Amino acid sequence: MKTIMFSKFQKDKTVRELLELAQKLNLDGYDLCLRAGYAVNPDNVTQALPEMAALFRGNGLDIPMITGEGNLLAPDQPGVRPILAAMDKANVRLIKLGYFTFDPTKLNYLAEVDRIRRIFEGWQTLAREYNVKICYHTHSNRCMGLNASGLAHLLHGFDPACIGAYLDAGHLVVEGEDYPTAFAIVKDYLSILAVKDVLLERVEKNGHGSVKKHWVTAGNGSVDWTLFFETAKKFGYNGPVSVHCEFEVPKPEFEAAVEREVAFFRRFTTAA
Repeated sequence: MKTIMFSKFQKDKTVRELLELAQKLNLDGYDLCLRAGYAVNPDNVTQALPEMAALFRGNGLDIPMITGEGNLLAPDQPGVRPILAAMDKANVRLIKLGYFTFDPTKLNYLAEVDRIRRIFEGWQTLAREYNVKICYHTHSNRCMGLNASGLAHLLHGFDPACIGAYLDAGHLVVEGEDYPTAFAIVKDYLSILAVKDVLLERVEKNGHGSVKKHWVTAGNGSVDWTLFFETAKKFGYNGPVSVHCEFEVPKPEFEAAVEREVAFFRRFTTAA
């Protein structure tokens, strides 16, 4: 498995600085955050992404995937085709979409499934045209496809070469889905894994219990990492593992925490 890091929290770094950080952390590359204000962004992607990919590969690293803007949802949005064309030129084959949120008080679930599947039909057409794969991430807190079970409703029947599943270890814990079951549900579509830890704390609420979640550094939460990576191995997964670094630590401690986070997960990815 390749250990890559989501570059969301490295917004101020140049491409060269990202390369140097990857070398320092012993990363295999990045899950590149392709958003406004970053070194590689929608405005310069046509030239900047192929240049970055070439620089990284020349130094033994890679850019297996990019993560678009949070509102990247429809295949006919402005700027989509230039991004996919740049990916094809740069040989970056995976892209993560934003999130379709679900309001249970206003929306009909099955109608939303049908609506999103129609959108995915358009994405599948573009994926074939540009030789890329469009991936959707399991994200808790009332998003469509918040776990593998929900994601299967969206992906079933699409071409796995064009549309992919992006399983997130932490968000699956929040939504209460067993890892072996989750992998089995989306095994044909599994394209990326995200790793972050979450601590589920019991709190009092009106004389009974409830749950409060805390995003914490790896090993300090509720994720069974041994089970997660053993399951990935059993299902033959050998793709990128994106370290998200979305833990809550004081800002002065963040850089050191990132270094520990990457080292923690490399124990598992190199053994897989």
